[in-house]
Amino acid sequence: MSESFSEYMTEWLYGEDGYYATYKNIGKNGDFYTAVSTSKFFGGTIGKHIVSLVEEGFLSEDAIICEIGAHHGYFLADVIEFIYTLKPILLNTLKFVIIERFDDLQKHQRKYFQESFGDAVSLTQYKSLKELKCDNAFFIANEIFDAFPCELYFKGHTARVEGHEVHFDVENDWVKYKADKYFKDRGEIALGYEEFANEMALSAKKFEFISFDYGEMQARPDFSLRVYAQHEVIPFFAETIKREELFAKSDITYDVTFQHVKDAYEDAGVKFIELKAQMVALVDMGILELLEMLQKNVEEKIYKQELEKVKMLILPDFLGERFKMIKFRKSEEKLIEDIKLINIR
Repeated sequence: MSESFSEYMTEWLYGEDGYYATYKNIGKNGDFYTAVSTSKFFGGTIGKHIVSLVEEGFLSEDAIICEIGAHHGYFLADVIEFIYTLKPILLNTLKFVIIERFDDLQKHQRKYFQESFGDAVSLTQYKSLKELKCDNAFFIANEIFDAFPCELYFKGHTARVEGHEVHFDVENDWVKYKADKYFKDRGEIALGYEEFANEMALSAKKFEFISFDYGEMQARPDFSLRVYAQHEVIPFFAETIKREELFAKSDITYDVTFQHVKDAYEDAGVKFIELKAQMVALVDMGILELLEMLQKNVEEKIYKQELEKVKMLILPDFLGERFKMIKFRKSEEKLIEDIKLINIR
């Protein structure tokens, strides 16, 4: 039976027995590393940024702090831990939310939060952004845009999959339009960015959204699709790849075209703020100041251990340059401007 590549990828990652449908280890014993599994100071830096946003007045003291696609919940827990360290009173007022579609992962998140915080922190979980409606929010995500199902495009033709074999013989006008728009004669065309951006825009009246992922603003000129299996990277079109063995048992991903993400959010009425390397973003948000605080309060040995982990986050040879941070904001001022424009028309 033949299916589109996006259907094949959806089943691979999100099907009943898909890779993301059940709890997986990440880090040394898993298939891949993320910034979250590398150092608590990743979430800590976001926590410091959130405190700054409250102090500046962009976030209210009772704002929603929401992670999207939290896996086991470590990232948001690290954020909360550092908020408590920097401004503990905020834990009495901020509200913490995770958007997670899978019941199994929701169960692990609740268990981890209970073990970490007891009754001191209340966690609310939703399966979709559509379920969230609030006035003021901070959204955070790590490596979600590379996990949206995509279509594959090659010189005017879209792929279909039959028996794990890929055939480029489908005519798809929408995919061709996107490929032409982003100057691709081959590569991945993500599905769902537009719907996701609209859902977020409708979920909160005023918010900031930060996401980290690998990719570039402009599309790369070739396929980046690859499989991660026990820390081995296997190009999807490698001659030796055994897709039927890897299917749903390993991670499949591709480089993000951030211009596509930017367009989706701007079309939803959300303002693009910036795209920058992860190392620059983390330094700008205060990761080095957090390290200085640590150095003053712990033994030298512990400090050096954490310093080595942070280096993996910010040094160009590790995650620092390959990963990017993209930031968006929706403000009440933008809403007022849009209403004025509608009235003028």
